Amino acid sequence: MLEQILAKAQEVTALYGLNVIAAVTILIIGRLAANIVRKVIENILVRAKVDLTLVSFVASLSYVGLMIFVIIAALGQLGIQTTSFIAVLGAAGLAVGLALQGSLSNFAAGVLMIIFKPFKVGDYVEGGGASGVVDKIEIFTTTLKSPDNKTIIVPNSKIGGGIIVNYNTMEQTSLMDLQVGFNYKDDFAKIEKHIQEIMVSDSRIFKDPAPAVRIAKFTETHVIFTVKAKTSTADYDAVAGMIMIKIKELFDNNTFLPPLA
Repeated sequence: MLEQILAKAQEVTALYGLNVIAAVTILIIGRLAANIVRKVIENILVRAKVDLTLVSFVASLSYVGLMIFVIIAALGQLGIQTTSFIAVLGAAGLAVGLALQGSLSNFAAGVLMIIFKPFKVGDYVEGGGASGVVDKIEIFTTTLKSPDNKTIIVPNSKIGGGIIVNYNTMEQTSLMDLQVGFNYKDDFAKIEKHIQEIMVSDSRIFKDPAPAVRIAKFTETHVIFTVKAKTSTADYDAVAGMIMIKIKELFDNNTFLPPLA
């Protein structure tokens, strides 16, 4: 009986031993090859100055994909039928793709934005129904900071699939367009004169084009003036706030009232 067991073991070893060794060899060499390919891809993307987030993601994805093929090859070497395994894997991939189609569209848009760079961190942009300074560009979302210091997280498919307005592309300047209401009894000449003085005295406001104060429209109770000035994007909020505060101070001092008869 013992002799029969030993003989059977020798037969199994002779039949499958080489296949097991071959499968293990495929796994070892395949893993080494996958690591080499991952490092090569990382180096190529880094030299191309691709965003590090995308570099890490693409390199990891390529490694996982190669290892799947290596494992399938090793199983095939052992005599395991991999056809059904591949079919199940494909069906699972399709199901996951359908379930995550929204996330995949965000991912695709994120990759395109990272590669083509329609904007960068620090730019003031409008897109995806939101506007603000770009704080972070990630694989699935872009984070903006609004002028009133709110955090806005926009899916990449929204911001990348529509019109993007980048105020920093050509030069970091913005055209200010403020509207202020005055009473009909106010002295319009004084209004224009004093607001012009406010803007001319501030070095942050550009002289070309010259700042302007004009009547924009009439309402039942007020005359609406538009105040236009060009400044750097970084100074926009501070300058706009300064103008409104100084106009308020002139109101408090009754500066715009006509002289008494």
